Amino acid sequence: MADADLDAVIRQLAKQQNKTILAAAKKRKDRFNGLAMKAKDKDAKERFKMLAREAVEQANAAARRLLISADNVADSYARAMRQAAAAELPKTIEKKADKPADAAAAKPSGKAAKKVTKQAPAKAAAKKAAKAKG
Repeated sequence: MADADLDAVIRQLAKQQNKTILAAAKKRKDRFNGLAMKAKDKDAKERFKMLAREAVEQANAAARRLLISADNVADSYARAMRQAAAAELPKTIEKKADKPADAAAAKPSGKAAKKVTKQAPAKAAAKKAAKAKG
């Protein structure tokens, strides 16, 4: 899957989710139809049958929206990758040799750096001790 295009992966995942939604809708429809069969009065039977139809209709609409959304995202990603591949690289690239020289000049040398790091914890400990006493 590492070599697969991301737009194909997006479409594949949307299809899997679509199947899951439709399977859940079928289970719910069957449940409502079962309740309709067990219902004693005519109004309850009609209500459960209507709920079964609505469950399937709403699930179909949700699945359709999911597929459309996934297609839009996959198309957008593919378009962005085509545009990035076609774009020109910048013509001026800074030299990497300049950056390490500047970084080394900004750091203090060996003993001075050690003194700075050792003094800071000692001062912090002294302040904590003063707060604890007072």
